[in-house]
Amino acid sequence: MLRKKNAQKISLKGYEIEDSLMSFSWEDKGIMEDLFLRKGVNYFWWIILLSVLFLTARVFYLDFFQGEHYSQIAQGNRIRSVTIKAPRGNIFDRHGKILAKNISSIDAVIIPAHLPGSGEEKKRMAKKLAEILEINSGNAEIMLQTQDRQSFAPILLKENISRDQALIIVEKNADFPGIFLEKTAIRNYSNSLIFSHILGYEGKITFQEIKKNPQYQMTDYIGKTGLEKKYEKDLKGENGATQVEVDAKGKVKKVVGIINPQPGSDLILNIDEELQKKIYDSLSAVLEKTETKTAAAVAIDPRNGGILAMVSLPSFDNNLFAKGISQEEYNGIIENKGLPLLNRCVAGEYPPGSTLKPVVAAAALSEKTITPSTVIDGLGGVLRIGAWSFGDWKAHGPSDVRSAIAQSNDIFFYTIGGGYGNISGLGMDRMKKYENMFGFGNSSGVDIPGEASGFIPDEKWKEDKFGEKWYIGDSYHCAIGQGFITATPLQLANYTVAIANGGILYSPKIVNRIKLGKTEKIIEPEIIRKNFISSEVMNVLREGMKMTVESGTAQSLKNVPVEVAGKTGTAQYGNEDKTHAWFTSFAPYENPEIAMVVLVEGGGEGHSSSVPVTEEVYNWYFKKE
Repeated sequence: MLRKKNAQKISLKGYEIEDSLMSFSWEDKGIMEDLFLRKGVNYFWWIILLSVLFLTARVFYLDFFQGEHYSQIAQGNRIRSVTIKAPRGNIFDRHGKILAKNISSIDAVIIPAHLPGSGEEKKRMAKKLAEILEINSGNAEIMLQTQDRQSFAPILLKENISRDQALIIVEKNADFPGIFLEKTAIRNYSNSLIFSHILGYEGKITFQEIKKNPQYQMTDYIGKTGLEKKYEKDLKGENGATQVEVDAKGKVKKVVGIINPQPGSDLILNIDEELQKKIYDSLSAVLEKTETKTAAAVAIDPRNGGILAMVSLPSFDNNLFAKGISQEEYNGIIENKGLPLLNRCVAGEYPPGSTLKPVVAAAALSEKTITPSTVIDGLGGVLRIGAWSFGDWKAHGPSDVRSAIAQSNDIFFYTIGGGYGNISGLGMDRMKKYENMFGFGNSSGVDIPGEASGFIPDEKWKEDKFGEKWYIGDSYHCAIGQGFITATPLQLANYTVAIANGGILYSPKIVNRIKLGKTEKIIEPEIIRKNFISSEVMNVLREGMKMTVESGTAQSLKNVPVEVAGKTGTAQYGNEDKTHAWFTSFAPYENPEIAMVVLVEGGGEGHSSSVPVTEEVYNWYFKKE
């Protein structure tokens, strides 16, 4: 081969170096190519060796340090837990009559991990499912397309499907990968219109509710209103599960094990089913004669504060909500001007009218503003202060406190409330003090959601609210249960309980005990306060209320088999001189078993509608006993 005889020398900054690139032979070039080739092979083997070492180390790490983790994942992909819903606790009245129970139901659910990957396949499935389940195909497609395909948590597609729909899905299960049927139960309410405000209803859990209850699944039911909501933790129980082995397509191969569900607790109420029905029927009959068609009634046992009945009209069918209410049915309820979803017993706030007068009498007697023998002139039915006149509902003669309660003498209560002549009057602050003692202006703590507290004003409140001082006329109006005062039917029934039993104000309760198997938890009577008014004063109030029946505004109740005491009330509302009709009472007089308040909205005077309902109910109740 040719070889250059002399290598060039290059001068670089004063140095001479040999240009090695210019001084090589073709033989040298071959040698260098062999050298580079051998080095490349060496690098290749080094790469292989390092890769093998890395993989070996990785396998070692995964096997010894992450083995259990990935074993659990593999097991999770092979073993599925199919939820067994816990039976919800039943609800019974005081005599063991069932008011709410469970009936079998089937839900169609989605298991996202088993859905097909193809968007077109999901679209096809959505169209077929919409036809079978009678749902909107667009909504079904959105549900199928938007699920996390890594999730095994069931998502509700449609609840409470029919037997025929379930059979079609089972028959064509190969066409619906990822669609499963889940056995569950829904509520069935006996006499739903009569008990709906007490029991409430349960329904499928929402996204908002599951944020507050992360232990629930999206296919679970939860109490929405009434006792179903208040006692949700007791009623629900704990779900069980069937553990099954599945193949890659999610089909069950065999059952591995079963975790039995723990049923929810039963509720036994203080409610008397027959009494509830009787009050409902009697009120409904009276409402046929009124314009507003709205009313409420509450009955309580004065011996322990247990609620015997609670009726609010108009009502609604809670079975509609439990089974999955349609939009048309829902619109019919919420567009009803009578507000059937409103529980007027606990959430309705009304001027109490003359039913509040015994409280004002208790305040005046306790504060020594008057004595039991103090007589106040009726003034011909009109009390005049300067240019202002305050009329009575009718002219009364001179009255003491007992006859003033019995005859509902407005002039008497104007005088002791705001003052007139030689009687200084209580003033609003002292009236409020005693009204609060009897439970007005505060929630009672009843075991049902949605209770309102009513309102008792004071002088400072008016100045802050309206920028006006408190006038004597304001005290006059409040002394007869008008003006700014509001109360709920439950508060009026509960304060009557305190008069009936001689001075114990209870926190009223609907539930008597919670039962799980042979274990029972008794809901003990809860006393808010007692002995807050002297027995002497309480006796005067009771005697005045007895005289209401003997010679006053509710004499028709003399026909009842037992001695009854009560107080009528006619409360103005609105700007058209409309009035609510009230009557609050207790019986028997000597050893009271029941205290009851009846309100007929827009029912005129108390004795014209509320008293007849009370008379009919008491006649039935005590003759039955």
